[in-house]
Amino acid sequence: MTSPDSQQGSFQLFAWLESLRADAVYGWRQLKKHKVTSTAAILSLALGIGACTPAFRLIDALLLRPLPVTAPERLYFLSRQGPNWDGKPNVDQNCEYPLFLQMRATVKDRAELLVFSYVDKVDLSFGSDQEIEKAHLQYFSGWMFEAFGLRPALGRVLTESDEQAPGAHPYAVLSYDYWSRRFGQDRKVIGRSFRMGETLYQIIGVADKQFTGTEPGTFVDIFVPAMMHPYVTRPDASVFRVFAQLKPGVVIEPVRAKLQANSRGFEEDRAKGFVGMPKQSLKDFLNQKLLLEPAPTGVSDLQNDNRRSLAALGVLVALVSLIACANVANLMTAQAAARAHEMALRISIGAGRRRLVQMMLIESAWIALLAAAIGAFFAWWSAPFVVGRINPPDDPVRLILPADWRVWGFALALTVGVTMLFGLLPALRVSAIKPLSAVKGKEEPQSRRGLMHALIASQVAFCFLVLFATGLFVATFQRLSHQPLGFSGERLLTLDTFARQPQPPALWAQVAEHLRQVQGVEKVAFASWALLDGNSVNSYISVNGAPPIQRLAYFLRVSPGWIDTMKIALIEGRDFLPRETAPGAAIVNETFAQTYFKGEDPVGKAFARSEDNADRRLFRIVGFVRDPRYGSVRETPLPVVYVPFQGVRGDGSWLPENWGTFIVRTSSANPLALAQTLRQEVPRARPEFRVSRIRTQLEINQAQTVRERLLAMLAVFFGGVALVLAGVGLYGVLHYSVLQRQREIGIRMALGAQAAAIVRIATFDVFSMILLGAVAGLGLGMAFARYVEALFYQVKSTDLGMLAFPSLTLLAVALLASLAPVIRAVQIDPATMLRAE
Repeated sequence: MTSPDSQQGSFQLFAWLESLRADAVYGWRQLKKHKVTSTAAILSLALGIGACTPAFRLIDALLLRPLPVTAPERLYFLSRQGPNWDGKPNVDQNCEYPLFLQMRATVKDRAELLVFSYVDKVDLSFGSDQEIEKAHLQYFSGWMFEAFGLRPALGRVLTESDEQAPGAHPYAVLSYDYWSRRFGQDRKVIGRSFRMGETLYQIIGVADKQFTGTEPGTFVDIFVPAMMHPYVTRPDASVFRVFAQLKPGVVIEPVRAKLQANSRGFEEDRAKGFVGMPKQSLKDFLNQKLLLEPAPTGVSDLQNDNRRSLAALGVLVALVSLIACANVANLMTAQAAARAHEMALRISIGAGRRRLVQMMLIESAWIALLAAAIGAFFAWWSAPFVVGRINPPDDPVRLILPADWRVWGFALALTVGVTMLFGLLPALRVSAIKPLSAVKGKEEPQSRRGLMHALIASQVAFCFLVLFATGLFVATFQRLSHQPLGFSGERLLTLDTFARQPQPPALWAQVAEHLRQVQGVEKVAFASWALLDGNSVNSYISVNGAPPIQRLAYFLRVSPGWIDTMKIALIEGRDFLPRETAPGAAIVNETFAQTYFKGEDPVGKAFARSEDNADRRLFRIVGFVRDPRYGSVRETPLPVVYVPFQGVRGDGSWLPENWGTFIVRTSSANPLALAQTLRQEVPRARPEFRVSRIRTQLEINQAQTVRERLLAMLAVFFGGVALVLAGVGLYGVLHYSVLQRQREIGIRMALGAQAAAIVRIATFDVFSMILLGAVAGLGLGMAFARYVEALFYQVKSTDLGMLAFPSLTLLAVALLASLAPVIRAVQIDPATMLRAE
């Protein structure tokens, strides 16, 4: 039998649900009744929600989404913190495999250590040698699958038994994604083999579908044992990353302390073999602090490079959403003013404040839901669009961007949040109307105008901040893009080329000579790699047998004619001769001469690399060139030494090379037109060589500013959206203010007020809020700039131009938005207003 209390509760619930239904129907009718206002509100919010949701998808995919492994919260990443070889603060994420084995044995009772190489895009062939293709490959601990709780989708996965000896187990596991794309999920792939370099690998399995590797942004295609890595036995090869998977209940600090002691002992033994290192550099090297950082999402360079830029993006879209909310709140406040009589009558016949708030919030919810639906289409398209612009097209970023519960949960929370932000305050104001005053038409609108003016100040502050950030990001991109590089990238094609076996320098020169005969080719040279490719080799320099100084010099092996092909200005001396070798001849840049010879003419002088000093293997400078950029457009000019591509060992024998880059200057403005021809001509000249990748030098240059271009592009977009929203908001408030004060204005005009006085009356309050908002926005902008200062290049937040841009832009928008309301104000007919009074 149902109790009276239970019946009463059921009745109240039914009555509340019925009121919700009625308010939802009424709210929908109100939206259709006020089509212009509703459309403006929906589109404003759609821009805000449509910006926030894809930003969350990107941030979640790259920085927040845990790896699909067992207990990702117990996964930590090992790094070492301390000054680098040049004495600058640095965090080193690399580790040597012999050190990894020692550390694993040290903490085996408390944690499982796993080692991973960086994901490399390698050349391999499943068929004949002519069918070279690229795949993302990663070396890893054989026990990784078991530690991560991953099962094979097909065949078997690697185990610890496959990690017993270097080069002993050439097995490979394909990722599910690669198996699907490359082999169409053919189950007969098990047992097939592929060749990478000189090694033939056998495919033994396909990995779990969800696991794509430990580097967010890159999908691994092939997993192979770490023991197959060519540098696995070298104590000086820092080419691996180390993860620690703590066992349940283990505290991290004792584990870190043990690993720190282990690392220190290993580096002390290794340092005994260092030759010519400055004492301070050696001290800094040995005093590095070992860190264990939480890594539930994995670790990648993409994360490190874009963490701050994604945070800046998140701030920008949040500000645009707040501007949209303030805009809609003003629209709702103005609309509520027009409905004051209706609300007063509802209160008079018994409607409670709670019911009125509910009714207004449901109307706001309709607006938010429709805006969210429109924003969802924008979010679905925009997130992949932005991802496609993070990296160059030859190695695009790949992120998991599912529309799962995380994304839907965020979208729902965002919709509810914006509903409360723009709907609650107007609803509370409406529910507090005094029926008698409203019915008589004498309600004092001053408090309502005060609320709208406060929202305008907030809009202007947020808009100022968005525009301020836009100016900084655009200026950074422009200055980086127009940075003098010291060489000409026009009409240059770079051919990354490899040979299965290292080949003598004469054969590389033979291929270059063959390419010079191709129609459309002007000049050909070759080097270890292209400028700005990101590679580097460095060493300490000793002059006249003196101890080396702290600063490192950087090296690049080049052929005769490379200086001319790159159009690098030769200040003094000459280019390399075909017979010259390294060590032997050298060409240096201006920074090298300034660093090691105090700016004197270096031609004819000699120096040695610290590791060659004991053998008296000297370089004699034959040429002196300007400062071309070496590895990055952001770096200050480095001391760089160009040495002959053909090197010799200590016994005088030639040093063969299996990797290099041909630099081809074409006569065509579109060098890619020759790409396929040159790809075919390289093996035709010498069958030992294959072209791995072809890019223009301009492509390589532009890859240096991918992040800055993306930030500038998005900042301009969001800045434009913020300006439109702020302009609409300003217009709405000024228009409402003129309507509310038209009787007052009419009376003032009847008493002799001039047009200038009327303009001041109509705009003074709003422009005061604009000034207040701009000052607040400036303070917010300065704080924001300090946080993202690392993203800027040769631009400061205190630059006059950076401060003038948002100020003048907002002033122009405010003047434009005020034009129509001001014209309406000065055209008010005093006689009409007096008759109405």
